[in-house]
Amino acid sequence: MPNWIERTIRRDDLQLALYELGEVDKPTVILVHGWPDTHHLWTHVAPLLAKNYHVIAYDTRGYGSSDKPDEVAAYHLKELAKDLFAVADAVSPTQPVHLVGHDWGSVQLWEAVTTPGADERIASFTSISGPNLDFLGTWAREKISNPTPRNLGQAGSQMASSAYTAFFQTPVLPKLFFSAVGRPAVWRQFLKTVEGMDPAQVVTGPTLHEDFQSGLKYYRANIVPHLANPDPRRTAVPVQELVNTRDIALREAIFDDTRHYADKLWRRSSPTGHWLPYNKPTYVADAVHEFISGLGGNPVPALDRARVAGVPGRFTGKLAVITGGGSGIGRETAYLLSRRGAEVVIADLDLDAAEETAGVIKERGGLAHPYRLDVSDVAAFTEFAATVRDTHGVADLMINNAGIGLGGSALDASDEQIERILDINLRAVITGSKLFGKQMVERGVGGHIVNLASAAAFTPSRSLGIYSATKAGVLLFSESLRAELAADNIGVTAVCPGIVDTNIVRNTEFAGLDAAEQDSKRQQVDKFYQRRHYTPDKVAAAIVRAIERNKAVAPVTPEAHAGNLTYKLAPWMSRLLARFDV
Repeated sequence: MPNWIERTIRRDDLQLALYELGEVDKPTVILVHGWPDTHHLWTHVAPLLAKNYHVIAYDTRGYGSSDKPDEVAAYHLKELAKDLFAVADAVSPTQPVHLVGHDWGSVQLWEAVTTPGADERIASFTSISGPNLDFLGTWAREKISNPTPRNLGQAGSQMASSAYTAFFQTPVLPKLFFSAVGRPAVWRQFLKTVEGMDPAQVVTGPTLHEDFQSGLKYYRANIVPHLANPDPRRTAVPVQELVNTRDIALREAIFDDTRHYADKLWRRSSPTGHWLPYNKPTYVADAVHEFISGLGGNPVPALDRARVAGVPGRFTGKLAVITGGGSGIGRETAYLLSRRGAEVVIADLDLDAAEETAGVIKERGGLAHPYRLDVSDVAAFTEFAATVRDTHGVADLMINNAGIGLGGSALDASDEQIERILDINLRAVITGSKLFGKQMVERGVGGHIVNLASAAAFTPSRSLGIYSATKAGVLLFSESLRAELAADNIGVTAVCPGIVDTNIVRNTEFAGLDAAEQDSKRQQVDKFYQRRHYTPDKVAAAIVRAIERNKAVAPVTPEAHAGNLTYKLAPWMSRLLARFDV
C-alpha cells in the first residue's frame, strides 16, 4: 500500500480528501478516480509515478472521505471541474498540472480541459475509459441521423454497453440492488469475471458500500442533459487517450471523433478491459510518463506513432515488425499497415529492398525503419528482436512473412536444400514468434502474431512435399501458439495464400534439376502465376482483416478456400488430387 500523506482542502463549503506521494518540487500529476472507486483505484499506479512526479489523488465529492452533498445538482460536471481546479491551485499554485482520469474521473476532467483558459493550468490530460459526454452525444446524433448499417451497428453496440446507465437513473431499484451486492468480496469477484484480474489487485476503501449508491448521482446529474443537448467544446490541452478494445462499458468507435475537438491528440489502444489502473498499472504509469516526457521534448518512439494528425487509423499507435518486408506480400502489408496508422519495422535479407519499402512509406508521411536480417540465423534474429525493443519499443504486431519455395521430388532434394527451407520457412517462424511473443507477454497488454503459411499446408502435392511440410508445420504451430497465448490477449493467425504473383517463384529451387532446367521450370511456373494475376496487395488486405477480426486461420484466394474445405470434408479427394502434378 502507498504511504499516502493525507490532507484536506475546502472549496466553498465542501471538503475534499487529498492523498499525496512523491517530492513536491517535481511536476505534479493529479489522479482522478471514477465510479464506484476512491483514491484506492490508484494504489498500484501512484507509487510508480511517484518515482518521477509529485502525485496527488483525491476522493471526488460523494466518495470516500470527501463530503457527500445530498442534492443531485451538486454533482453537475461544472461543479466537479471547479473541484479539480481547486485541488490544482492547492497542490501546485504556480505550475500547470498533469491530469490522469479513469471512468467518471476522466469524464469530469474532460469538462475541466474544455473550460476556456484550461491550458494555462493544465499541462496534459491522459483519459482512460471515460469519454467527453458532449462529444459522445454529438457522435450518437450523427450516427443515428445517417443510418447506414455501420453507423447503426456502432450506435447500437454502444447503447447495449450503456444499458446499465438507464437502470441507474431509476429512483429505488439501484439502491436496493447495491444494498445487497455492493460489498468488496462481490465487487472483486465481478472484476475477476469481467476483467480476468487477480482479486488481490482490487483495492477498495471502507466506504465502498456507500460509494456505490452515492456515486449514482453522477449519472443522474449528467447523462441525460449532456447526451440529449450536447455542447462540445475544443481543448488546447494535449490529450492522450488510452482506449481499451475489450472495455465492458465503452465501444472503441466512440473515441473516433475526439480529433475534432482536441488540438493535440495522441491515442493508444490495447486489448484490455475497463479497470486498467487495477489490472495493468505498469502500462498506465509508463504511458503517462512517456506522454509527459515527450511533451517535454524528449524523444519517445511510442509517442511519435501515437500522434493523431488526421483521421486516426485502426492501427494508430501500433508498432509492426515484418520479415521479408522488402518485396511481395511483406512490402504490400507494410504499405497497408502504414496507411492504417502503424509504425513499421521492415526486415529483409536484401537491405536495399527494405530501404526502398521504408522510403516509400516515409514519402507518404509514415514511420518506417529498414533492417537487414537473415531469419535463418537465430543469433542474428535474437539480436534484431532486442534492437527493435530497445530502439522502437515492444512490437504490437509481428508478421513472420519471409519464406522460400522448393519444388520437385522430395527424394531428389539435397540435404542442403532441406535444411535451408526448414530453417527459413519453419524454424524462423518459430524463432520470430518466440522472441516477439515473449516481449508481448512481458509487457502485458496483448498483441498479434501473423505467420505466413500456405494453401500447401492443407493441399498435398507430389511436387511440393517438403515445402508443404514446412507450411503445415507453420499452420499447426500457429494454432497451438494461439491456444498458449490466448490468456495474454495475444492473437495468432496463420495466413494461407494460394497462387499469388510474387517473386518467390523466381527464387524457387526445383530438386533434381540442373541450372538450365531450373531456369526453364521457373519461367514456366512464373508465367502461370502471372496469368493467375492474384497480386500481393490482396493478400495484405486479407492479413489486416485477419488481425482486426483475430482469425485463427485465414485462407486467401479461391483455390486456398477450396483446398481447405476439401481437406476437411473429403480428405480422400485431396490425396487423390495430390497424385497429379497440377
